[in-house]
Amino acid sequence: MERGVVVLLLAIDVGNTHIMTGVFEKDKLIVCWRISTQWEKTEDELGIMIKNLFYHSNLSASNISAMVISSVVPPLRYSLEKMGHKYFHLNPLMVTPQIKTGISIDMDDPKEVGADRIVNAVAGYYCYGGPIIIVDFGTATTYCAISKKGVYLGGAIAPGVGISTEALFDKAAKLPRVEMAKPPSIIGKNTITGLQSGILYGFVGQVDGIVNRMMEHFSQRPTVVATGGLAWLISSESETIDVVNKLLTLEGLRIIYQKNCVTT
Repeated sequence: MERGVVVLLLAIDVGNTHIMTGVFEKDKLIVCWRISTQWEKTEDELGIMIKNLFYHSNLSASNISAMVISSVVPPLRYSLEKMGHKYFHLNPLMVTPQIKTGISIDMDDPKEVGADRIVNAVAGYYCYGGPIIIVDFGTATTYCAISKKGVYLGGAIAPGVGISTEALFDKAAKLPRVEMAKPPSIIGKNTITGLQSGILYGFVGQVDGIVNRMMEHFSQRPTVVATGGLAWLISSESETIDVVNKLLTLEGLRIIYQKNCVTT
C-alpha cells in the first residue's frame, strides 16, 4: 500500500453477525453501512454489493484510495482482500496482532486476541484515554480492559444477547419471540413483558457485575465505553457504562490505518 495522503478510506469490520463498512474523508466518517455477514460470499458478490452501496449514497468508488479490514471470519477475510484487489485496485491493510497499534498486548498469546478487540482497544484508548473498559455487544459480548499506559490487559467473553435469547426461544417451545425493549416494570405482568424484563435486566446485571469486578483491578476508575448493536438499550439501564459509541470499531480502523500507512 502506498504511503501518502488519503482521499477516501474504506474501512470494513467483519463480525460473525454483521459487517460494518464506513468511508472516511481524513478523520471524518462520511457514510457507514451495516450488512449481514454471509460466510459464503465471493469477492465478486462483495464487490458488487459494496459498489451498489456507494451508488445509492452518491459516492464514487473510484475515489477510494485506501482500504483497511478487520475480520473474525477467515473465509471472508480472504474474499474481501481479493475484492480490494479486483474492484478497487488496492492492497488492503489487514488488521493482525503484528501491525502497529500504539498499544501493547499483555496476554499469554497475543495472537489469540481477535481483530475486533484490538481495533476496539485502539479506538477506546485514543478517543477516551486510559484506563478504560470496553463492552462490545456483538454475537458474543466481549469485555476488554486497557491500562492507563495503553496496555491491553485482557478481558472476558460471554454469550451475546442475540444467541442467548435465540437459544431460549428454540428450547422453550411455548415462549414467543419478543422485541428487545424496556418493559413497563421489572415485574412482568404477562409472558412478553416477563421475557423483556428477564432479558434486559439479566444482561444489565451481567454487564455491571463483570465491569465492577474488573474495576477492582485498577487504582483509578476506568471509563466504561459500550459499542455494538444493543449498546444503547443495555446502557440506558446500566450503572457502570459511561459512554456509548456505536462507531467505535470503525474509528479504530481509521486510527490503525493512519498509524501504519500515513506519513506526516
